[in-house]
Amino acid sequence: MAMASAIPPPSLASECEPHLHAPNPFSMERCDGEIPAKRPKLSDGGDGCSEDRLSALPEDILICILIRLANAAVAARTSVLSSRWRRLWALLPQLLFRSSTGPHGIRAALLSHEAPALLRLVVDLRDASPESVALWLPIAARRLHGNLFLINVVRQNQRGHDAAEGGAFELPCFEKATSISLGLGYLGLSVPPLGVFARLTSLFMCCVRLHGPCSLGDAVSSARCPALRKLTVYQAWGLGNFAIHSDSLLEIDLKHLHGLEQLTVMAPALKRLYVICCLSKPSSIANISAPQLVSLEWAGYYDPRFTQLGKMDNLQRLRTSDFLVYGHHDFGHELNSNSLRLLRRFELIPRLSFMLIYVPNIANTQYLMEDITRLPNIAHMALTIKPEGHFFGASVFHVLKMCTGVRKLVLTLISAAHHPEVQTACPSACVCNQQSNWKTEGLVLNRLRAVEILNLRGTEHEAALVKRLFDWATVLKKVTVTFHRSVAESTAKEFWQILRTFSRPEIRMKGPHFAQWRGDVL
Repeated sequence: MAMASAIPPPSLASECEPHLHAPNPFSMERCDGEIPAKRPKLSDGGDGCSEDRLSALPEDILICILIRLANAAVAARTSVLSSRWRRLWALLPQLLFRSSTGPHGIRAALLSHEAPALLRLVVDLRDASPESVALWLPIAARRLHGNLFLINVVRQNQRGHDAAEGGAFELPCFEKATSISLGLGYLGLSVPPLGVFARLTSLFMCCVRLHGPCSLGDAVSSARCPALRKLTVYQAWGLGNFAIHSDSLLEIDLKHLHGLEQLTVMAPALKRLYVICCLSKPSSIANISAPQLVSLEWAGYYDPRFTQLGKMDNLQRLRTSDFLVYGHHDFGHELNSNSLRLLRRFELIPRLSFMLIYVPNIANTQYLMEDITRLPNIAHMALTIKPEGHFFGASVFHVLKMCTGVRKLVLTLISAAHHPEVQTACPSACVCNQQSNWKTEGLVLNRLRAVEILNLRGTEHEAALVKRLFDWATVLKKVTVTFHRSVAESTAKEFWQILRTFSRPEIRMKGPHFAQWRGDVL
């Protein structure tokens, strides 16, 4: 590979200030003005230990060293070391620009880049404007043969609905890119009306406002993205009608598409579909045709009069909207109806996931669990509960009554996001303790063999529920317990010993474990 002899472009170097004005470590003049004793040059042999062995390394190793700097501007500054390092940065197969490098510096570097293929481009921006991104992005589109990661971080006071009304930039056609990830920080974006993203397999877009006459659905459909396998769109505006027709897509993940009124997905190979808080009103229209679908998560409006899911004979996993355990009559029933209508559509779901939510103040509210009159046949249930300190044994009991054939139960307890460490118990006179049938009624779960409980806090109510689970599950073989990270080890061990008194010889108990993640899991 030929080595270029020119120095790095001044426009790129100027973006690296103030680093270029820092004292040169190889300078003979000290900061106090004194001249130190002369040292042997790296190339004069000296005592045999000062030889510039680093520059003598093979070029591919030097390039690996520059890649590990994880900063294109810093890599460019190595040109001052010796003629051996000049322009070596321009041969890097991947470039990473930190927020200190401005748009003109990024443009200059991309124009000077000489590697046969740019395989990875990472650009970290701060409060970028559409014009600044448009300055260099078309050049990147011509050079890139691999993955693009563009992240624009905005200040808190610039976030919100009116953050990006100042304009938009056009996403050029990346004919050779394989993956594009755009976290735009509410910038405006228009998709190109022409061109084929021939090699693109993954597209991720987050915090974006879509503009222009060409729709995103047209751009990601088979005619223009023939190899696309995964499409992810989070926090997007401007998608009133989103229509996707793709023969290649395997996964579609849509969350918080603001203002979406009509969703169409025609994807014969699709395996996973996630639609979370997207359809803007109850009468929003959705038409889904995905006969090979294996996993469906649908949180939001669902009404079979307006939502057509088509045949899903291969569906293995379903997650529904959250279910409110207590609520005011009209609001609570309306909120829960989305989950119930979706569940009624299926006779068999091997794996079902949904969440039961308690509001902090349930006084003068109605118990809504009786709305659940049936569940599909289930083999594996992942039941998440947000108890807010309330007794939740009755709601768990009601769900299990609806699926006595369940074989594995994963029960996850979470606390409020704003107070993940606090779990205060409600008073005994609370309405949640009036539902006491779970303490005395019989229930036979004669297929339940494995139970996993996550984020236990060691309360008496939790112990009572676990004891009932042991009574109901007559063929139980394995129980795994994980405690919340806030629980003291001594408390966990004491609670663990209590649980063991409920066990039977044939049950294998695993624990006590402690959650290693920050906060609670969903």
